[in-house]
Amino acid sequence: MSAGWFRRRFLPGGPLPTPRPAGPHASPVPYRRPRFLRGSGSSPGPADASRRPDARPVRSPSRGRTLPWNAGYAEIINAEKSEFNEDQAACGKLRIRRCEFGTEEEQEWLTVCSEEFLTGHYWALFDGHGGPAAAILAANTLHSCLRRQLEAVVEGVVASQPPMHLSGRCVCLSDPQFVEEKGIRTEDLVIGALENAFQECDEVIGRELEASGQMGGCTALVAVSLQGKLYVANAGDSRAILVRRDEIRPLSSEFTPETERQRIQQLAFIYPELLAGEFTRLEFPRRLKGDDLGQKVLFRDHHMSGWSYKRVEKSDLKYPLIHGQGRQARLLGTLAVSRGLGDHQLRVLDTNIQLKPFLLSVPQVTVLDVDQLALQEEDVVVMATDGLWDVLSNEQVAWLVRSFLPANQQDPHRFSELAQMLIHSTQGKDGSMGEGQVSYDDVSVFVIPLHSQGQRDSGH
Repeated sequence: MSAGWFRRRFLPGGPLPTPRPAGPHASPVPYRRPRFLRGSGSSPGPADASRRPDARPVRSPSRGRTLPWNAGYAEIINAEKSEFNEDQAACGKLRIRRCEFGTEEEQEWLTVCSEEFLTGHYWALFDGHGGPAAAILAANTLHSCLRRQLEAVVEGVVASQPPMHLSGRCVCLSDPQFVEEKGIRTEDLVIGALENAFQECDEVIGRELEASGQMGGCTALVAVSLQGKLYVANAGDSRAILVRRDEIRPLSSEFTPETERQRIQQLAFIYPELLAGEFTRLEFPRRLKGDDLGQKVLFRDHHMSGWSYKRVEKSDLKYPLIHGQGRQARLLGTLAVSRGLGDHQLRVLDTNIQLKPFLLSVPQVTVLDVDQLALQEEDVVVMATDGLWDVLSNEQVAWLVRSFLPANQQDPHRFSELAQMLIHSTQGKDGSMGEGQVSYDDVSVFVIPLHSQGQRDSGH
């Protein structure tokens, strides 16, 4: 984005968008649970919320409903943290059509979409905050954005090497060499499509919520299978891991105010107006007090991964840009994540300071080359919102996976049952973990088996 656009959109001096008052039918979409839970006895209302773990039922797809790759799914609503379950999930088949472009001599570019050209599969989790609206919109929108973005580059995706000109024109005979020297691979086009889809979806959510006078945002964790590879895109603090018999491989990284401290501080350094004189961008081990004035204390700034000392000035006593530690860290005292979708209208309490400039909708994308793995029946990808990972470590989840799957090989519903067991383990119900920890957050889990993917996602 250009510096001019950034200043016009976010810095003082220009008009700021004001949320419109919500009418009686202002919600962009009605509250509901994922479509694949229909028939499972799940309720669309808040009746399942309770602080007692045994009063919060775990929901899974009905036994007659099969998810892509026979994946398993389970969810549980939060313990009265909010009225509704703010998590949302989506999955399905991606049908990518081949588009042919008209000639330049025509008055308009004509796009002719032929039959299905490339197929893939899609699983996504959205963890909402400030209400369920953004997560619902994302669950209903992101896959369509991704399909459009992939259709725009599909000719390059199926090529052995992405062509310089998608139209097939050759302006320079050395174009293939330039592409090769840049190290551009076909998987880079899929990564770019995911990044563009997240950006497009974020814009849609912003328009819809502003039009309805609503607020809210969500994290997004997406897995896409295409041409023998699994692409995992994450914007937020949900997590995906690969669990094999002898390996645990993280497929995502969490994006929180702590993990992106330097990026956030640098933005405040370049545009100090964003803090409106109310916050200090510097980080200190604790919130400074009046008695610290004039003392030399530990600090670090945007250019530092290490620490140094500085003499405390009055401006250092302001509330820190990033405050707290671990799961308690907050951006501008408000938000626990630094990437996600939505939050266009979110402001610091009792101020006009926007959080959106500090938030990125761009995901980090990890590529798993499934074709290169010697897959076994128990090899799975576990995707879950942060409610699971607040209680269970990667190693604990892997231990549960390795304990459960070999003992239930004949059960066709074992992956959903495993997802349910993982959630039960966050409710203090599984004595085998020995800790009795309880997650009071919404928890949503996909368990995606890799061995049975068999019919590989490919061109027709």
